[in-house]
Amino acid sequence: MDNRWRGTCAIMLLITLLSLPGLAAAHNFVVGKAVSPIAISDGGELQLNDDDSIGYHPWNSAQLVGKVRIVQYIAGRKSAKKKNSLLIKAVEKAHFPGDVFQPTTIVNTDDVVFGTGYFVREKIENNKRRYAWAQFVIDGGGVGRNSWQLPQESSTIFVLNHQGQIVWAKDGGLTEKEVSEVIKLLWVLISEKERSAAKHETD
Repeated sequence: MDNRWRGTCAIMLLITLLSLPGLAAAHNFVVGKAVSPIAISDGGELQLNDDDSIGYHPWNSAQLVGKVRIVQYIAGRKSAKKKNSLLIKAVEKAHFPGDVFQPTTIVNTDDVVFGTGYFVREKIENNKRRYAWAQFVIDGGGVGRNSWQLPQESSTIFVLNHQGQIVWAKDGGLTEKEVSEVIKLLWVLISEKERSAAKHETD
């Protein structure tokens, strides 16, 4: 990456970041740093098998590195899901390139309405079948909420660059303006990743 492109990209990213609200204080995310490491074995990442069945595999936060990501950590409640439905629809509509971008949804099934855990898992499994390109993780023990100090019964959104570093985060629902700005930010980060990959190939 030459200095001119590096400077242009940095300016674009700075302008975008300045237009976004600061990190909410209800979590322990730090801009420029990776999330506190977690490992989930109670549940784990959903894998779609050839016969359309769903398997579960242990998952850890190191797997967030490598692609630009928008991550939603969400309680297994309908009220939490509704908080960021606008953002999820916007991500679907954006048609980001799958080779450099992947959305990750982590569902805390330790935070559900009593007696609904089975139905929540069934819903997530159906979502994996529908959106096979997306990453879905079941956090049966609430490991992420505890480690990342997230609120209960809510939805937290955070954006990671391809190095797994926090770029932006917010607890609770995003406004229409915030959704638009996050989509723009993702395009900037995707462009950075593509430029980085192209430079690596020519070195």
